[in-house]
Amino acid sequence: AMGKAKKTRKFAEVKRLLNPKDQRLQVKSAQQEHLLKGKAKNGGGAKADEDETKQVDVAPNSLFFSFNKQLGPPYHIILDTNFINFSIQNKLDPMKASMDCLYAKCTLYITDCVMGELEKLGQKYRVALRIAKDPRFERLPCTHKGIYADDCICERIKQARCYIVATCDRDLKRRIRKVPGVPIMYITQRKYSIERMPEAFGAPKQ
Repeated sequence: AMGKAKKTRKFAEVKRLLNPKDQRLQVKSAQQEHLLKGKAKNGGGAKADEDETKQVDVAPNSLFFSFNKQLGPPYHIILDTNFINFSIQNKLDPMKASMDCLYAKCTLYITDCVMGELEKLGQKYRVALRIAKDPRFERLPCTHKGIYADDCICERIKQARCYIVATCDRDLKRRIRKVPGVPIMYITQRKYSIERMPEAFGAPKQ
């Protein structure tokens, strides 16, 4: 058997530092001096750089921390493209399943861009498109260009905090979680469930 190699501990080990007279340090200090002189010439430009304005979103009056007083029956639910597809896969009627989850009257909304996305997906998603054209669903007209639904939904929920968003998209969920007071409806165990709305009957028990 081979013997273990002895490791000698290094005492008083010091971090390697640059010599204060090093050329690189001198170049750096010269650049800093030049910058300071330039700012002094501009008349307190350095102060202006420090006091940069920050954009802070004003919290809506309806919010008490993350509890949203604007949410109440009848609930307004915006459906996402993939949520309709997953509902079909799980053999769920969006209207009935959402009422079973919330035990209240629900109004389901389909935005123009969600409709556009479904139309673009073609023949494979024709059932989803037929469900989306259900007269029980309300249509929300879009004014923006293109049919990218995620941005549109995020903008809508920021403008009016009265919606619940129904989606199974992980990225969209992540974006919505950053907006306080907007619950997320998703599908689990062949039924609808709701996140960030503890008072709902269908919410998972904590």
